Amino acid sequence: MVEEPVEKEKVGEVTHYFTDISVGVIDLSGTVEIGDKISIEGATTNFQQEIESMEIEHEDVEKAGAGDAIGIKVKDRVREGDIVYRIK
Repeated sequence: MVEEPVEKEKVGEVTHYFTDISVGVIDLSGTVEIGDKISIEGATTNFQQEIESMEIEHEDVEKAGAGDAIGIKVKDRVREGDIVYRIK
């Protein structure tokens, strides 16, 4: 069985990670919303997850776009400079 190639679009970059609460801060260059599936990739990072909630300045938001810095709960450690892709 041949796997379909995953289509993905770069939507941002990790700028910070809070280890104690497992939250990554992502500086967006594209649009994301609750329910989007994302892939976070870097030198030692490579996992996919769904965005279940996100915040801008401690306020819950449903959608965010280019120029926003969002905080999302991540299921694994992320590192500064990791690239965030939205999976289509």
